[in-house]
Amino acid sequence: MSDEKDKEAAGHKRFVVAVSSRALFDLDESHRLFEKEGLETYARFQIDHEDQPLEPGVAFGLVKKLLRLNDIAKDFEVEVILLSRNSGDTGLRIFNSIEHHKLEIVRAAFTNGASPYSYVEPFNVDLFLSTHAHDVRKALLAGFAAATILPANARHATSDQLRIAFDGDAVIFSDEAERISVEQGLEAFSRSEATAAKQPLSGGPFRGVLSAIHAIQTRFPADDNPIRTALVTARSAPAHKRVILTLRRWGIRIDEALFLGGRDKGPFLRAFGADIFFDDQPRNCESASPHVATGHVPSGVANE
Repeated sequence: MSDEKDKEAAGHKRFVVAVSSRALFDLDESHRLFEKEGLETYARFQIDHEDQPLEPGVAFGLVKKLLRLNDIAKDFEVEVILLSRNSGDTGLRIFNSIEHHKLEIVRAAFTNGASPYSYVEPFNVDLFLSTHAHDVRKALLAGFAAATILPANARHATSDQLRIAFDGDAVIFSDEAERISVEQGLEAFSRSEATAAKQPLSGGPFRGVLSAIHAIQTRFPADDNPIRTALVTARSAPAHKRVILTLRRWGIRIDEALFLGGRDKGPFLRAFGADIFFDDQPRNCESASPHVATGHVPSGVANE
C-alpha cells in the first residue's frame, strides 16, 4: 500500500469483511453429504433442515466481535458480507441461521457452485475469509487481502475485546526478507537484516487490513480499546529492529510484538487470546489451529 493509501486508511470509515458460509457456520455434516451423495441430496437436506439453525463455525466468533463494534461506533462502520457457493434456495438455511444468531448481515452473494471471489471487488471488500483455498488464491492474485480458514476445534476466546494476531513476513510485510532466508539460509538473512535495519520493509497483502484496524483503534483510548493486535513472528533479535522501525515509519501502532526465534506459535497465540491468527507458513498454521482460529495467507516464497 502506498503512503497515499495509508493516509486514506487513517480516515477509514468502513471496514468490509467477506466470509464464506462454511467459515461462518459448521457445515461439515452437510458438506460430507455433498461429497458422498452429490448436489441433489445436499440441496434436499438443506431445504428439509432450513428451520434448524446451524452451529457456529471457525470464523463465527471473529464475525460476532467485528459486528459488535458497530454498537460503539464512532464515525465508522464494520460490515460483514456473506459470499457463498450455495444457491439462493439452499442458502435460505444460512440466512435463517444468521437471523437466529442475531448477526447483522444483510448483503450476500449465492453463486450455486461457482467461485464467489469475483464479487469481492464490487462489494469493496477489505478482507476475504473462506474455506476454499482456490477462491482465496484468486482473490490474493487480484490484490485483495484473503485467507483460507483452517478447520479447527479451537476454543472461542472469552474476552469481549477483539484480538487479532498477524505474522510479519509475507503477511503484513512483503516476503523480501523471508525469500533471502529460504534461498540463502539463516545466516544470510541475519546479515541482510542487520545491514537493512533502517530501511523499511515493503508492505505485504495484509498491510491494508492492519492499517484499517489501526484507524478504528485510534478512535478509542489506548487503555480502553475494543481491539487489540499482536505481531507474532519467528524473528528474533537483532532482526526485530527492521520490523519495529517499519511499523513506526508507517505510523501504525501494534499492541503486542512477540519475537519467538522459531518457537512454536500456538501456545503464545492461546496466551494472547487471539480471535484469529494470519500466517503464510502452512506448518505454522497447522500448529496454531488447535489453539486459535487460523487463516492461511497463501502468499510469498513459502507458497510458491
